[in-house]
Amino acid sequence: MLKEFCAENYTDLPQAIAKGANRIELCDNLAVGGTTPSTGVIEEALSYTGEKGVTVMTMIRPRGGDFIYTDIELKIMHTDLIEAKKLGTDGVVFGCLTPSNWLDEEALEMLIDNAEGLQITFHMAFDAIAKERQFEAIDWLAERGVTRILTHGGPSGTPIADNYDHLKALIAHANERIIILPGGGITFENAQEVVDTLGVTEVHGTKIVPLDSL
Repeated sequence: MLKEFCAENYTDLPQAIAKGANRIELCDNLAVGGTTPSTGVIEEALSYTGEKGVTVMTMIRPRGGDFIYTDIELKIMHTDLIEAKKLGTDGVVFGCLTPSNWLDEEALEMLIDNAEGLQITFHMAFDAIAKERQFEAIDWLAERGVTRILTHGGPSGTPIADNYDHLKALIAHANERIIILPGGGITFENAQEVVDTLGVTEVHGTKIVPLDSL
């Protein structure tokens, strides 16, 4: 089981790796769902994880709130992505939507092009897409080489178990063309059940490993 620990800055990163996290999603501002960490944080995190053989996925998100971005915000995301790439991040995490909650195809194609050579995770903006269109979104992202989609499979705050049926449908549709990464409400206590129920090999969360601070 690959346990992706969602880390706010550097603070809990060494302990999380010691407790079994084998991939890091690196963010700032988890109170708003995660934004782009600073260059200094990315640099130190990569230095530490590099010694431990752990990969880092860097969040590229200019602010909290929705996933509908202005041209200026997209320019910021472009610059942040290029900087994270220069620093040596293994992958990037982003998501852009239109006001009708469909994929912002133009913005995404720009970011995907700039992320060439990196793993790409499309984050939980996916859950804002209408359920019946999520299968179409999987096709679009898979065709453009996106590595994985992070999804709760249902409304934020619902127990992950309530969303098993929809997650199973998404996984079946993805058909190994793209990884469906379950997240939201997954902890070290229920991660094995999630893996066994869904047949996935990767899980994501802030409590995916037991930290002393929790």
